[in-house]
Amino acid sequence: MTSDHFIANSECQIPNSVAPWRSPLARALHLNRSLPYARYLQLATVRPDGRPANRTVVFRGFLDHSDRLKFVSDTRSQKFVQLEAQPWAEACWYFPKTREQFRITGTLKAIASDYADSRLQQARSSSWQELSDSARLQFAWAHPGEPRAAADAFNPQAPSAEVPLPHFCLLLLKPVQVDRLELCGDPQNRTIYTWVEGDRSWSTQAVNP
Repeated sequence: MTSDHFIANSECQIPNSVAPWRSPLARALHLNRSLPYARYLQLATVRPDGRPANRTVVFRGFLDHSDRLKFVSDTRSQKFVQLEAQPWAEACWYFPKTREQFRITGTLKAIASDYADSRLQQARSSSWQELSDSARLQFAWAHPGEPRAAADAFNPQAPSAEVPLPHFCLLLLKPVQVDRLELCGDPQNRTIYTWVEGDRSWSTQAVNP
């Protein structure tokens, strides 16, 4: 999919306060805003056969009233098939200007056209509407991963800007651990944020780099 950029539902737990890793992440995004690719990150998942899978995705902001990161995908892709079998994932995000890395571990949820929660369906529709025309058009291309189609399969009629195509999918990454490494400094600084389910809060621990 293209890399154009932009940023409550009944399943989301509304946090009592903003997660402690959100502030340094927002700062990194702000200080690297002149670099369009600073919104690209690597998202690793596990295939059904146990082998790793990794790809570059575009950060689409946070789901309202939650710490869930938003990405978009195509239900026809292998990426979607993989997470149906194994939801665990880790994002690795490097910011060149500030020389810091965030590794965000959590579970992925796919909000496809048949997902039952109406408020998450609204979030899916909003994500579709926020895409550029060229990004939406790519979802109308030929089936991803299949043998190369004829040229006219990549010149489809423009889809609706309001109603998502059936195979358009919103992906939500729910973090349970965030590992932040600041590469500037001697020694470097590293902090691990961990979601403590019993306390419904985040713990923060400075660790050796």
